[in-house]
Amino acid sequence: MKQEEGSLDSLVRKRIRALRVAQGLSLEELAARVHLGQSSLSRIENGQRRLALDQLVALARALDTTLDQLVENAVDDVVISPVNHHGAHGLSWPMKGDPGMTVTRRRFTDPPPDNPAKMRAHPGREWFVVLSGTATLLLGDRTFRVDTNRAAEFPTMTPHAIGAHGRPCEVMFIYDRDARRGHRENEADDNGS
Repeated sequence: MKQEEGSLDSLVRKRIRALRVAQGLSLEELAARVHLGQSSLSRIENGQRRLALDQLVALARALDTTLDQLVENAVDDVVISPVNHHGAHGLSWPMKGDPGMTVTRRRFTDPPPDNPAKMRAHPGREWFVVLSGTATLLLGDRTFRVDTNRAAEFPTMTPHAIGAHGRPCEVMFIYDRDARRGHRENEADDNGS
């Protein structure tokens, strides 16, 4: 436990310095914002002065971040393994920074359904990028071709469906919480987005 506390302390100090430098602030400028002496702030960054909670709160505000983000200890979970969704023929990766967001990769081999009754509509927003091939996006009464390295973003309350254009395509999606919920309800359906 002591080692974990020490590494968190060191991580917080490095974040303070990195945020200060990234924002182009000198020690003097940040110290003035948090009502500390320049030497006191320098000792905080270098581990020669104890970190006090009230100082951390002031530093977080001055660095335009939150206390939670400043002291988060998530360095062990850098690489995220995918979850395989057999019914949906794809992989998904949970996003820890925003638990409401989901990243999913899907391979489409068939065109989108030509029956408007099979198009989906649900609350939320979706964003996707085509990794390979060309995707067809049906959005309401409109049809879009989305080529490799092109992206699309749309409100999911508009009836929509996605499929391959001509040959298989690989697509990476990002769903917000509401869109992900809408997809879970329809995961048995292999066509559409």
